[in-house]
Amino acid sequence: MSQETLGGRIGLTFQQVQKYERGANRIGASRLWELSTVLDVPVQFFFGDMSDETLRAMEQIVSGSGNGAGTPLTEAVDPLARREVLELVRAYCRIADASVRHRLFELTKTMAAAFEDGKY
Repeated sequence: MSQETLGGRIGLTFQQVQKYERGANRIGASRLWELSTVLDVPVQFFFGDMSDETLRAMEQIVSGSGNGAGTPLTEAVDPLARREVLELVRAYCRIADASVRHRLFELTKTMAAAFEDGKY
């Protein structure tokens, strides 16, 4: 299947498919789900072993349904999928000075522990 045909089936240009293939763009889980459908392979082809619970969650994400609690299902399945978490990690990784990164890491752990202990 050509990149142009694949892109057309999932609503992308062949250039966008090329960027995914080269690793220039991150591929989200729901996009991989679409790709598995178009390529007629199980989604596990991309992820390895995946629990039935996660497979059901992905079906709900692709269909646009939530979990009924007002929280996007992706966050319920994987809190690390939240946009603010990804932005935080990206910003952290842009800190060039390793010692500053380490101090920020330790500060964050200390603050989290304080919140868990009810100090804040």
